[in-house]
Order: sequence, then structure tokens, then C-alpha cells
Amino acid sequence: MARKSPKRTAQEIDAEIARLQKEREQLRDAEKAGVVERMKEAIAYYGITATDLALDGAKRKGPASAAKAKGSKTQRAAGRLKYKDDAGHAWSGYGPKPKWFTEALADGKTEADLRAA
Repeated sequence: MARKSPKRTAQEIDAEIARLQKEREQLRDAEKAGVVERMKEAIAYYGITATDLALDGAKRKGPASAAKAKGSKTQRAAGRLKYKDDAGHAWSGYGPKPKWFTEALADGKTEADLRAA
């Protein structure tokens, strides 16, 4: 004699999907909080800036456009370090002055003190 298998309805499956999606979002939020905390610690420890992460508002270039621009004078000049400090911050001298640079000047350093060798 054949056993009857319990069949689930589409409504029951939809309810389970909704429950699992909610559970996934809760797990994701909890994991995200941990990731953000670790990122904040690393940023503080290493002195990472928005510029280091390419988050300074400049347009990001894909691999193809970066290869085209590689030979241009602007690209080469922007890559040279003109200023740096003991904390590892660096600036090419182009664009707006970074916060670390203006703070160093306010603390009594001169532009000559911050020049890269």
C-alpha cells in the first residue's frame, strides 16, 4: 500500500520563503555591524583616508580607461608624491589640500617640513 506524502501548499512555501528572507536579513545586519566595526578599527589604526579608498568623490576609472590615461602628463604628474607625513599620509599637491595636511600646518609644520624626499 502506498503512503501518502504530506504535500505543502504554495501558500505554506511562500510563508517559509518570507520567514527565511527575514532571517537572512537579520543575519546580514548582524554580520554587517561586525564588518563595519572592524573596518573602523583598521581605518583608525592605519590612518586610511577616503582618498586611499578612492571615495573622495573623484570619478573612478575602469581598467580600460585607466590604461588609456596612463601615458598622459596629468596622470603621471598626479602620481608623484610631493608631501608626506610620519603617519604615512601622502599628497601629490594636486587638488584640494587634504585634512591631514592642513592640520599639520595648523600644528606649526611648514610645507617644507612635509615635502617628500
